[in-house]
Amino acid sequence: MINTDYKQDALILPLAIKSDPRLFAFLKAGDLISGALIKKGANIAFIDLGKYGTGVVYHDEMLNARELLRNLNPGDTVQAKIVDTDNEQGFVELSLSEAGRQKAWGEITELREKDEPIAIKIMSANKGGLISEIRGIPAFLPVSQLSNDHYPKATFEEKEKILEELQKLVGEEIKVKIIDANSRSNKLVVSEREASEVSSREFVKNYSVGQIVEGIISGVADFGAFMKFTDNPAVEGLIHVSELDWRTVDNPKEIVKIDDVVRVKIIEIKDGKISLSLKALKSDPWQTVGELFREGQEVKGTIYATNPFGAIINLGGSFQGQLHVTEFGSIEEMKKRLSGDKEHVFIIESIKPEERRIALKLKA
Repeated sequence: MINTDYKQDALILPLAIKSDPRLFAFLKAGDLISGALIKKGANIAFIDLGKYGTGVVYHDEMLNARELLRNLNPGDTVQAKIVDTDNEQGFVELSLSEAGRQKAWGEITELREKDEPIAIKIMSANKGGLISEIRGIPAFLPVSQLSNDHYPKATFEEKEKILEELQKLVGEEIKVKIIDANSRSNKLVVSEREASEVSSREFVKNYSVGQIVEGIISGVADFGAFMKFTDNPAVEGLIHVSELDWRTVDNPKEIVKIDDVVRVKIIEIKDGKISLSLKALKSDPWQTVGELFREGQEVKGTIYATNPFGAIINLGGSFQGQLHVTEFGSIEEMKKRLSGDKEHVFIIESIKPEERRIALKLKA
């Protein structure tokens, strides 16, 4: 689109050299080209493209690239993207902002191919992750791609606390790797977790599966608890919720709290990550289940949790029983009859130690 003030602004360049039509075959829209700034006015700027004649940058594009143009002086070299090889005035129409964007994505692609960690500065945060930029392109660091050191130590219900933890990282510099880059959709995703895996692999070489270690609980989340090793605080492992106790654990905070000192067993080392077990150092109650319970026995218990299939009943110690929803007809009816912390009487229908399962029915 030709700016209506073109004729007036063109007076700043009375000797503008128009493009030689014979050279159009060597130019096409989308190409990047370099040139020297001749002069800039309020609505138009002229770029010397050498043998290709004179390039023009119109008003709208000048606004898009105003930061770049503000710092440019006559004679300075600038890179531009060709919009039109021969416009109505015979000039090569250019875009400066698109050239910068194309160049930035080219450098981003090279960085991704090198697969090396790069440093970024966190600019803002939301509940999904952190926002930064690489070469002027917005970059997103999802919560799931944070390293253990920066992963929010909060449960799913504590959404506001998660955001508070993320906001503490604004202004910080973090090393990341580019894991997804798509210039067409303007999508750029980075991972701190992958950038930290190299150093993590070096640390975990000092440990082995089956080893008993001591540490301090550094965070608690829905899926488990993080523990920093006492002998090397730079190493952090995860105790999955299923490895906290022999019983079903709905909330890890029932078992551990931040700053608790615990002894755990290393059960897996994979890709620089260490998986730990707290229950592995506790005696397995299912080895003696037959001494405490038998089929047909009446037992007392309280509701621990409900799910679409029924309810989990605390029977004392680390033992729990399962009550199926079909006995009540619906979840709603089951919750009505088993509401509150009231103790109920159940009958043991079956005991399967190999499945760690005690099936119950409510005593009529």
